[in-house]
Amino acid sequence: MDLATIIGLIGGAGMIVMSVLTSGGKMGDIIDIPSVFMTIGGSFMALLICGPLKKTLGIFGVMGKAFKIRDYGEKTLVQNMVALSEKARREGILALEEGLEDLDDPFMKSGLRLVVDGTDGAVIRSIMESELDQLEARHMGMITIINNWAGYGPGFGMMGTVLGLIGMLNNLEDKSSLGPNMAVALVTTLYGSMLANWLIGPFGQKLLAHHNAEVQVKEMIIEGVLSIQAGDNPRILAMKLLTYLDPVSRKAIEADVLKD
Repeated sequence: MDLATIIGLIGGAGMIVMSVLTSGGKMGDIIDIPSVFMTIGGSFMALLICGPLKKTLGIFGVMGKAFKIRDYGEKTLVQNMVALSEKARREGILALEEGLEDLDDPFMKSGLRLVVDGTDGAVIRSIMESELDQLEARHMGMITIINNWAGYGPGFGMMGTVLGLIGMLNNLEDKSSLGPNMAVALVTTLYGSMLANWLIGPFGQKLLAHHNAEVQVKEMIIEGVLSIQAGDNPRILAMKLLTYLDPVSRKAIEADVLKD
């Protein structure tokens, strides 16, 4: 469970409550059901226009991934790739076929299968990069939908404010209600901003970070597979893959994978 996401949501709500209370207001001042319909409901209806129903409704499952900590096993990947490279150099490329079914990563498995089958390196790169491109397209498609929802929120908030002001201006004879009516009209602007900057927008950014981490691992796999296919020294392969790691992770395994 990703505590950062949970803390952000709960903490954000807490900051809003504290801001209202410490400014002398009441929570009832910022609670308005029609504004919820306008901002959240209205912006989601606009989102449905953008794409297929199934794909749009699928964003809720995708957003749920922001509550999970993803470990793509970069350090383990480097160690496994070096071990496979050593085996290929020692026993030959065909020896890799023996343990292919034990690999957990389908992307690595398919790449090494191409190596065992004697496929040319350029063809392997083309196939694996094409698969990676499709993964990126799927991920970015969902992230774009989420970001679109965040973008529509402020617009619908402003629309709700305009509608509230129209109603207020139609009742100018009741001067005692001008202040309260203006406050309610502005609540939709608040809701639209909250939707974009707290409830929806940050999810898109968290998922983008997950996407970038996964793509980096796929790129490492491609590099490792091609290095094995080319018959590179395991030490050279390790040096190539270590460049993808941050300094702390790299230092943790560098002595092991670069051993003489």
